[in-house]
Amino acid sequence: MSVAAYLKLSIAVAIFAIGLKAGAWWLTGSVGMLADALESLVNLAGAGFALAMVTLAAAPPDAGHPYGHHKAEYFSSGFEGVLIGVAALAIGALALHRLWQPQPLEQLGWGAALSLAATVLNGALAWAMLRKARAQHSIALEADARHLMSDVWTSIGVVAGVLLAGATGWLWLDPLIALAVAALIGRTALALLRRSADGLMDAALEPELRERVDEVLASFAHPSIRFDHVVTRRAGRRHHVELHMHLPATWSLGKAAALRAAVEQALLRSVPGLRATIELLPHDVEAHDADPGRGPGP
Repeated sequence: MSVAAYLKLSIAVAIFAIGLKAGAWWLTGSVGMLADALESLVNLAGAGFALAMVTLAAAPPDAGHPYGHHKAEYFSSGFEGVLIGVAALAIGALALHRLWQPQPLEQLGWGAALSLAATVLNGALAWAMLRKARAQHSIALEADARHLMSDVWTSIGVVAGVLLAGATGWLWLDPLIALAVAALIGRTALALLRRSADGLMDAALEPELRERVDEVLASFAHPSIRFDHVVTRRAGRRHHVELHMHLPATWSLGKAAALRAAVEQALLRSVPGLRATIELLPHDVEAHDADPGRGPGP
């Protein structure tokens, strides 16, 4: 299945989960169950926006966007983070109101069953989506999957707490659990917003991928061949590396171009999908870089 297909499935599951969790809240009157249903509503909005951004990110380059639209996925992650943050605030307000005005809980067995059914669906989908996100390096799909996974754990906590509140008669447990849910999903919102901002600011490749790049360059290093000014960045699902390759001034253009092609192919084999930009320079020439943050590399 494609990333877009997973997001469409996430939308369908979110709609079904909203119905189950809303039924659980209607049966029990639990503010914890209401908080859980609100989070599923955010899942629906987040998955819909993620689908729109993934579709945009897949669009080919055009005159206005010659490097493509890959960073659109970061907007999806940021948007979902904002949605989750708003939901956390709304849940917190409802919980505080119920904490001061406790209400009895009813039909906990049926309510718990409906909530757990939605949780099983969300858990299975989140696990499959995380695997696909890692394979495709899709931050939009990963954000939606992590939100679903946080929903799974909060749902389990809500069900356990509501059942405990019903068994003990401690009605204050219900809003207290809702506050805990608000705090947990608020933390998820901050993590998604940080990840989105990091991606929009052209973050470097992950350490393990940068290590692969360095290993490839080291394998081509020679007293007459050296590499410097190595810079990496991520743009959505695209990985990029830029570098200077210094060669003897006596080499022919054809020989230099052949070596550059060999380095590019080796980098691509080591990091699938990597886009490499290699500038050829004579061995005794140093390029003047206007960016002081761009180091000389290995």
